[in-house]
Amino acid sequence: MAHFLTYLLLSFLIIYDSLGLSQSNQFCDAGVGYPESTCGFSSSSSSKLLIKGGTVLNAHQQEVADVYVEDGIIVAVKPNIKVDEDVTLLDATGKYVMPGGIDPHTHLAMEFMGTETIDDFFSGQAAALAGGTTMHIDFVIPVNGSLVTGFEAYKKKAKKSCMNYGFHMAITKWDESVSREMEIMVKEKGINSFKFFMAYKGSLMISDELLLQGLERCKSLGALAMVHAENGDAVFEGQKRMIDLGITGPEGHALSRPPVLEGEATARAIRLAKFVNTPLYVVHVMSIDAMEEIARARKSGQKVIGEPVVSGLVLNDSGLWDPDFVTAAKYVMSPPIRESGHDKALQAALSTGVLQLVGTDHCTFNSTQKAFGIDDFRKIPNGVNGIEERMHLVWDTMVESGQISVTDFVRITSTECARIFNIYPRKGAILVGSDADIIIFNPNSSFEIRASMHHSRTDTNVYDGRKGKGKVEVTIVGGRVVWQDNELKVVPGSGKYIEMPPFSYLFNGIDKADAKYLSSLQAPVKRYFTAS
Repeated sequence: MAHFLTYLLLSFLIIYDSLGLSQSNQFCDAGVGYPESTCGFSSSSSSKLLIKGGTVLNAHQQEVADVYVEDGIIVAVKPNIKVDEDVTLLDATGKYVMPGGIDPHTHLAMEFMGTETIDDFFSGQAAALAGGTTMHIDFVIPVNGSLVTGFEAYKKKAKKSCMNYGFHMAITKWDESVSREMEIMVKEKGINSFKFFMAYKGSLMISDELLLQGLERCKSLGALAMVHAENGDAVFEGQKRMIDLGITGPEGHALSRPPVLEGEATARAIRLAKFVNTPLYVVHVMSIDAMEEIARARKSGQKVIGEPVVSGLVLNDSGLWDPDFVTAAKYVMSPPIRESGHDKALQAALSTGVLQLVGTDHCTFNSTQKAFGIDDFRKIPNGVNGIEERMHLVWDTMVESGQISVTDFVRITSTECARIFNIYPRKGAILVGSDADIIIFNPNSSFEIRASMHHSRTDTNVYDGRKGKGKVEVTIVGGRVVWQDNELKVVPGSGKYIEMPPFSYLFNGIDKADAKYLSSLQAPVKRYFTAS
């Protein structure tokens, strides 16, 4: 009865919030209680923008310079730029001017585990802009196995977008039609990466045979293969084990899929990618076990990219044992947030280059949705927030602690993602000719994260109460100021789909390695048969 009453209370609170009766989430959306007049770009905004006196950060250097923008493109980066009066002027003295963040891993408006993520392509992107992220790459889920149908469905979902976005494509089955549609995605739709789930048995999980076929096809198309690396069969058994032990709460989620299962699947994917000789991208690296497999492969010269996510870098699994179900359930994601020690090891791996860039796996469900699993952790929708918090938390955790430099920060939050997905230097740089996706960052300011003040539609936040140093004060997308003075100026439908071409730098030398392999075989051997 107590669980039922809790469920009813949560349902009431979410309905109350969705009707706009609560205005705690301060994003600009006439649909949740905000007047339409407060939305949109200022009518006085100029197509010319000058950012004066800041320290310009790129992944390769920093310099004190002005940045001049016309029609959404950076046209000059140098000291003391002089322009005419018809220019929007921003003073960045004492602050950093850097490329907007690029989040490589999000799930907006995703149908999953019997429900749909609470953030759509407007609310999720509005949250991103408030946190200094100007582009994200979302995952398209096929419809009944069809990539084309899935792509069209996601393009429809993204019509309300308000910033730059791109797509990865998931592969959930294999036949000749899927192989043909992969080519269409790469050559016609601007998708250069495909994700294979080694977990979620019975829904998204694929076999080793399918993974091998997918790796071969990715290689031929110049597309990057990505894996969610957990041993799905073992996780399924682990879940049954927990239920048999009477462990039905959120802690059972972490106990059922320990780090060893993430490490095993990571090792298996790496070895299969080596067999095919194609680059591999491991998403949401959450454990020492998986990180060490990536480190071993990279040391041997294999082209493997490791992506930690913010939750794995700054949290531990203690929240999953909280006696309050709502609090504990908000931390449920896969792979799970690990026990203390994994976070510090992942930070160290990021600082030394073993891991290359930081995503979020932003996949938000509200308390009512999480309560679907109040009596069975297997039914709790998996996912946490992070698209708004990523830039601030990475700066505070990695830069303020002295683990990385300010230019490294640009590399792991923007530039490396642009390089991996082949859109650099259009994105991920403050260079002449680059798109004017820029943030002004004040290293001397501070931030505090509160669920009552964030811009996501979810009613919880896994980083609630965290404070730190460094704050995004201005966000600029395509030369337009969209976040300033803690105010968003965006409208649904103003976003832009970014096509990403195949054959990124990760494919350099693949053909030579193949040729070297073939020449080393000393086969086939010409034999003769000697009659007895």
